Amino acid sequence: MTLSLQGRFVRELPELTVQWKAEEAPEPRLLTLNEPLAAELGLDPEWLRSRDGLGLLVGTMVPADATPVAQAYAGHQFGGFQPRLGDGRALLLGELTDTSGQLRDLHLKGSGRTPFARGGDGLAAVGPMLREFIISEAMHALGIPTTRALAVVATGRTVYRETALPGAVLARVASSHLRVGTFQYAASTGDAPLLRRLADHAIARHHPQAADAEHPYLALLEAVSAVQARLVARWMLVGFIHGVMNTDNMTISGETIDYGPCAFMEAFDPATVFSSIDSWGRYAYGNQPSIALWNLARFAETLLSLLAPDADEAIALAEASLGKFKETYEAAWTEGMLAKLGVPGAPPEVSAALIQELLTQLQQSGVDHTSFYRRLATAARGDSEPVRGEFIDLAGFDAWLDRWRALGPDPDAMDRVNPVYVPRNHLVEEALTAATGGDLAPLGLLLDAVRSPFDERPHLQRYAEPGEKEFSASFQTFCGT
Repeated sequence: MTLSLQGRFVRELPELTVQWKAEEAPEPRLLTLNEPLAAELGLDPEWLRSRDGLGLLVGTMVPADATPVAQAYAGHQFGGFQPRLGDGRALLLGELTDTSGQLRDLHLKGSGRTPFARGGDGLAAVGPMLREFIISEAMHALGIPTTRALAVVATGRTVYRETALPGAVLARVASSHLRVGTFQYAASTGDAPLLRRLADHAIARHHPQAADAEHPYLALLEAVSAVQARLVARWMLVGFIHGVMNTDNMTISGETIDYGPCAFMEAFDPATVFSSIDSWGRYAYGNQPSIALWNLARFAETLLSLLAPDADEAIALAEASLGKFKETYEAAWTEGMLAKLGVPGAPPEVSAALIQELLTQLQQSGVDHTSFYRRLATAARGDSEPVRGEFIDLAGFDAWLDRWRALGPDPDAMDRVNPVYVPRNHLVEEALTAATGGDLAPLGLLLDAVRSPFDERPHLQRYAEPGEKEFSASFQTFCGT
């Protein structure tokens, strides 16, 4: 097939790119292909399986008009500013227009060292790349904005981490790869025209309504803040923990990006951390909203010179804009919680106390975050025993249950928003271990479950159950670099 990849980002912002080539893959072999996504992109799945298609997916055979680049960005990593990060093991192959007319990035991870590699080998192992495939597909099925994995291709190259592992390249798709860190890099150069061009590029690509606002760059800040507030609210509602919410991992589009040490919480606890590199719990489940706001404050700092010529006025505008984050987040989260409880019309004076008391009891009893709401729907249908058995303070939960029932919850509506299946951590590890050893069957079964998360299927019962407490208590995730 004939494929054309646009180079809009390279053409408009060459200062933020380094033209580069992917390393050769000795023996490329397709591990998994996202056929529905390929169709959305207008790509023929059979062609993607061909020699030329695999060459595209590992970056060694790109269209003649394509200009692969490593993107430059900076970022705060665990609170410390790094002025030069960039795509150390990734390449933007270019943009393509999907079947709905939307511009999408085609991007690789694990394609080899770039000038931003900072001592790394630029490669990736099979396990972490398949983790991103699994989790991003689950997030998409849950209705959460996300980058998506198009394919994972084994390279035939050995990658060395703690041990020797089979190498792989992930091909992923995003609305763009513009990050808060992209703006931090541009601002740090002191090149005012570059920063303005970047902001205009972001507005045109993601938030075109801002172009018509009285203050376009203030409108950009408000738009990015709003999409991030709603995104993190959705994470919280499903128990997703990103694990590494550095500013270079926060997109301007409002899509979830970079599934490294991510995981789904099981026993409800705001302090839950799985990331091996988050020793202080900076990015714990319960901290995610406040970290999002902190990151947005760093974004606002990059825009100050565009907001107003007077520094004090610019700061005042930025602070007022960021002040709206909490309201937007809380509104989105509360609306989502009431939907999970099947009582979207509950009056505010009742709902706030109802939700807070429930969360206290969930934490006290260590109740599984995902299965609880499906069992609660069963209680709305008349059978309370499955859900009552989860609680230590039975009298307290029964009192809560009576108040909730008085609001007339709709169990069918609850089942439409509360998943049966999320990527259970033990099952993800099981699938990745098997795939690393050459067995892709567990991967296929897990993907089948999480791609239809709301449809309960008896033969997939084990995919609805949390892991053993011993596993969960010691489980850690890793970034894979």
